[in-house]
Amino acid sequence: MAISVIIITRNEESNLAECLQCLGFADEVVVLDHASTDHTVEIAKSWGAQVHSTPDWPGFGPQKNRALALARGPWVLSLDADERVTPALQEEILKVVSLDTDTCFAIPRTSWFCGRFMLYSGWQPDYVDRLFKMGTARFSDDLVHEKLLHDGCARQLKSPMQHFSHRNFADVLTKIDRYSSASAAQASARGCQSSVWGAVGHGLWAFVRTYILKAGFMDGAHGLALAIATAEGSYYRHVKLWQIRQTNRN
Repeated sequence: MAISVIIITRNEESNLAECLQCLGFADEVVVLDHASTDHTVEIAKSWGAQVHSTPDWPGFGPQKNRALALARGPWVLSLDADERVTPALQEEILKVVSLDTDTCFAIPRTSWFCGRFMLYSGWQPDYVDRLFKMGTARFSDDLVHEKLLHDGCARQLKSPMQHFSHRNFADVLTKIDRYSSASAAQASARGCQSSVWGAVGHGLWAFVRTYILKAGFMDGAHGLALAIATAEGSYYRHVKLWQIRQTNRN
């Protein structure tokens, strides 16, 4: 066994089959599911994945560490259900794992936003540390926006994977609500504070950073829509943090 792929899921029936379809090069696929109420588990089993379930949700980082503990291969590739490994990336992964190295590898991502892959807006280049030797790395314990913790600098692969992160605007709104709540809870646990005006300021800055400083205007109408969505996410993250602090004070 050479490569174990780990994926955490919850209600990913619209994404999972296309993700698993790209993993014929893997020796093992581990899917760790939490409380899916759709056909996620059935789809995973139908593609030959090893499916495990957890009744609780500790956050993205701890859940990925649980999935990592279930993997058996000397190399681990961590994926999200909305990511796709292209044939060129498959070939590059097989090449680097054949080498005797303990290096972690960062994979470039091309991300989809409501109808097109974004070329600017801070979404390109987007390198994520995902491929590593077993025992050399683990995920941070963050509830959201977890990081892969490893020694040294990750080497960058050349072939990108595709990331279908926002298929439509209903998906955008759902993710803004879910991620802003998790980020606010995480910030509150760290003792951070905010205010309504602070939330407004962070939202405005997020728009300026995405649309102007990171050239979101080069992505046309989609770039404008993404900048607004980014601003909304920042605003709601900070206003929810303010609400948490208000509730705790009362």
